[in-house]
Amino acid sequence: MVPYASYLRVYEPLASFPEPERTHWAAYARRGPAPTAQDELRRSLSDLVRVPVVGVPAHESGDAFTVELDGVLLVCPWRTRLRGWLALEELVANFPAPVLDAALPPAQRRRAAAEYEAWRERNPDARPWIRTGVWQVPLRWFVLVADEEREYLPGELLRYRTPMVQARRRLARALRTLREAEGRGRPGYGPLAEGLAEVGRWLEEFHPRSMVELDYGGLLHALPADGLAGDRSARDLAAGIAALREGDHEGAAEVYGELAGRWRAVRERLFAN
Repeated sequence: MVPYASYLRVYEPLASFPEPERTHWAAYARRGPAPTAQDELRRSLSDLVRVPVVGVPAHESGDAFTVELDGVLLVCPWRTRLRGWLALEELVANFPAPVLDAALPPAQRRRAAAEYEAWRERNPDARPWIRTGVWQVPLRWFVLVADEEREYLPGELLRYRTPMVQARRRLARALRTLREAEGRGRPGYGPLAEGLAEVGRWLEEFHPRSMVELDYGGLLHALPADGLAGDRSARDLAAGIAALREGDHEGAAEVYGELAGRWRAVRERLFAN
């Protein structure tokens, strides 16, 4: 098991995909059991230990996550190659050059950047259906879901699923509350508001009848079972935002601080040896 990745996914109705992609996904869903997120991560890690190293796949993945709800097939394409390019951009922005050079030689990074630039010219409107968190579930993701949507099976899954319309409504309301607090001279909520605005722009790219899924993914295999069973991060963040909306700034700060501290302890595992 690869223990460190969580995911925010969008599943779109099959009818929203153009041909021939629509026919491909319809046939794909009929095949039966498909690869999992763990399979995708293992493939990516095996590419990184090859000689020469493969930082970004040479070809786009033909895999997807699918689910049928109320007789409608919903599809979440992996788009592993696109996500590899985007992840490489994040690495360049967040890691010092010596670390990058050891993991991905400069020539490999330059080649990947050139391929991505050429691909973007041909696909200017492309966007990923999946976002990945490393050693965390970004707090802004919890705004999109509600505690009653939480599904937990010990050792198997911890996820939330919600209709796109609900996710957008919750995000818009929370963003309004955060910005009003900033406008009233209550600093400290700017980063969360900026992150929410960016997620909101991403969600607007998808069909309104889509489904949003927040999946703890591999973190399920890294965190203690009792901690996962008691984790109610979506409920806690909603309570903090509700307190802020009602003018209880001390209560909101207390809730948010406790939640941020809890997930900071998880993120610090990134630096463990």
